[in-house]
Amino acid sequence: MEFLFWAIFAVTAIPMLKLLPHFGIHKYWALACVIPIAVPILAWVMAVKLQELEKL
Repeated sequence: MEFLFWAIFAVTAIPMLKLLPHFGIHKYWALACVIPIAVPILAWVMAVKLQELEKL
């Protein structure tokens, strides 16, 4: 069960490390993916920032 937890963390944190800096968010926020609710929150923040970039 512990392996499953670490696998899910790696599958979500590694892409977040690459994506977050493109949206102006410090890459170490990807470590928040340890908390399950942080993944949808970070995705929501990235979507809001993407909408702001599209308006320009």
